[in-house]
Amino acid sequence: MEKAQLLRLAEYLWEIPQGYRADMRVPARIYALESLLEPMLADRSLEQLVNVATLPGIVGAAMVMPDAHEGYGFPIGGVAATCYPDGVISPGGIGYDINCGVRLLVSELYFEDVQNKLEALSKELYAQIPSGVGKGGAVKLSEKGMDAVLSQGAEWAVRQGMGRPEDLLHIESHGRLAEADPGCVSEAAKMRGHDQLGTIGSGNHFVEVDRVEEIYHETAARAFGIHPGQVVVLIHTGSRGLGHQVATDYLRVMVGAMDKYGIKMPDRELACVPLHSPEGQDYFKAMCAAANFAWCNREVITHEVRTAWTNVLGKKGGTLHLLYDVAHNIAKIEEHKIDGRKMKLIVHRKGATRAFGAGFTELPAGLRDIGQPVLIPGSMGTASYILLGTQAGMEASFGTSCHGAGRSLSRRAAKRQVNAPQLKAELLKAGIYVEAGSFSGIAEEAPIAYKDVNLVVETMHRAGIALKVAKLRPLAVIKG
Repeated sequence: MEKAQLLRLAEYLWEIPQGYRADMRVPARIYALESLLEPMLADRSLEQLVNVATLPGIVGAAMVMPDAHEGYGFPIGGVAATCYPDGVISPGGIGYDINCGVRLLVSELYFEDVQNKLEALSKELYAQIPSGVGKGGAVKLSEKGMDAVLSQGAEWAVRQGMGRPEDLLHIESHGRLAEADPGCVSEAAKMRGHDQLGTIGSGNHFVEVDRVEEIYHETAARAFGIHPGQVVVLIHTGSRGLGHQVATDYLRVMVGAMDKYGIKMPDRELACVPLHSPEGQDYFKAMCAAANFAWCNREVITHEVRTAWTNVLGKKGGTLHLLYDVAHNIAKIEEHKIDGRKMKLIVHRKGATRAFGAGFTELPAGLRDIGQPVLIPGSMGTASYILLGTQAGMEASFGTSCHGAGRSLSRRAAKRQVNAPQLKAELLKAGIYVEAGSFSGIAEEAPIAYKDVNLVVETMHRAGIALKVAKLRPLAVIKG
């Protein structure tokens, strides 16, 4: 696809018209400042986006956010809504790491309070939080315990003393999707997850200690309890091997079932079935269960972070409060306006973050009048951001923002180009402590492997979808 084939609707918005290909049911839209568009044209992102626009039951437009890059079926950064309940659900629109997401813990301390403790804190966090491919944690679930986690989500951790009741109010869907059915999750998936609660895995997952570098939106920052120089903690991980197995299991089911429903897709990776079908219902219930597992996982990790925090900083460390936890690989049943009419929809977000505006009743009382916190991690060594969901975003993108910086180099390419020991030394010189399981893992996640997060966030801000509230700078990074 050439840039000349795109219609420019605004500085930050481009469109592939519905007539670009005969099988498109809706137009395809790209949120990106012009400099971010080139990488999308260089890989299969926009071709995949056009394929998404052919989904049965899709409404509005198929969309990608400015951090988009090529994925499985959907581009990562992809957003699509299909009508409920006749529209399709597609595992490719959710991803293998179901409910990969981010949460932010807010401390009572400032940079000068922790400056001399950062090295000890980074080592203690690494000791408390198991990380790496297939790495298990201290929590080993029985069959009954696993089913409880899949049903209860973050509530399970709170009941076990590994979380606080008030945390649940600050989690998307309060950390639990009621439609979850453990019976729809295979034994293979449960086995893969039985010892992975409280672990971050590998790849781009991390726990990061940051300081608040800049405030852009004073009113929202006050509501969020965010102040310049304050120390906060970001947690980014998902449903680990359990979610991956759920996706694998149901992709196989859907590939075999599409003929039955007369569905033909231009890409096998976009396998899908109607949500109301038996296969669609089974997958949705299993996906909800995997999402619950992920929320429970992040709650247990929060407990581990709080333990490490107290071990190093003692009573002077104060309390780590949960600001918010939001998913970016999930499908949700939501109400949105289409052509001025409220409709129930199946909203797929793959590498895209929910960004709801003020008045959303699920938000806790302190946030309801201002809007939902939107958490956008950068890459190791670069900025991360706190944004604010808006009503404009509800109308433009089904209340959806970007989810991070977005890769610009493959992991293999990054490893070829990056000298990991040198990078670690450079980060330390910049005041960033890095604890990781391998130099390979550090190389894969080097800042040069990602797009400019500042431009990605600026796109969302200028579009009015999610407004900048605060910029964060890393102090310590824990990776698999």
